[in-house]
This record gives sequence, structure tokens and C-alpha cells, in this order.
Amino acid sequence: MKKIEAIIRHFKLEEVKDALHNKGVQGMTVTEVRGFGRQKGHTETYRGAEYAVDFLPKVKIEVVVGDKDAQPIIETIINAARTGQVGDGKIFVSELAEVIRIRTGETAQAAV
Repeated sequence: MKKIEAIIRHFKLEEVKDALHNKGVQGMTVTEVRGFGRQKGHTETYRGAEYAVDFLPKVKIEVVVGDKDAQPIIETIINAARTGQVGDGKIFVSELAEVIRIRTGETAQAAV
């Protein structure tokens, strides 16, 4: 199984969520995060004072899928989240050693 973590722009969350739902993804975890990549932040003005915003707000989506479903889900996220501009985000894919459903004790694919 694979854990797919996607860091995307806030306003793309609903598009990505709907696209994943249409692909049959039954659950996901969404977290508001802050960070920077090539954008390296930006400057803003507040009450006449200019200051640097080093960490930009983003959304992190975490999805666990079977090995055979990973590539189609990754492509779905890319297509839904892409704007073509710097700052569209990143996708990280990890191998999962084990998954356990707490309520039932189910493991592996049955737990997802």
C-alpha cells in the first residue's frame, strides 16, 4: 500500500476532493500547513509597515491506497491541483508497512 501526501493551494482543495471522490477514494485527511519552496515567501504591507511572509499557507491531503491504485490517484491529484504557476505544490509517495483499523482490528487493504 502507498501513502500519498499532496501539498496544494487552498483554493484547489474542493476540486481535488471532488476528483478523488469520483475516483472512488473513500477517505482522506486534510491539514492546513505552512511552508515554502521555490516561491520563498513574499512581502506584505500591514498598517504601512512592510514585512516578509516566509511561510505560505497550503493544504496537505493524505490518502492511503493500494499499490495498483496509486498512479491513477496521483494523476488525478495533479490534474485537479495544477494551475501552471509556481507554488502548485508537491506530491510525496511513501510505502506503508502496515495499516490497522482500530475499531475492528482489520489490517492491510481491509483496513483502508
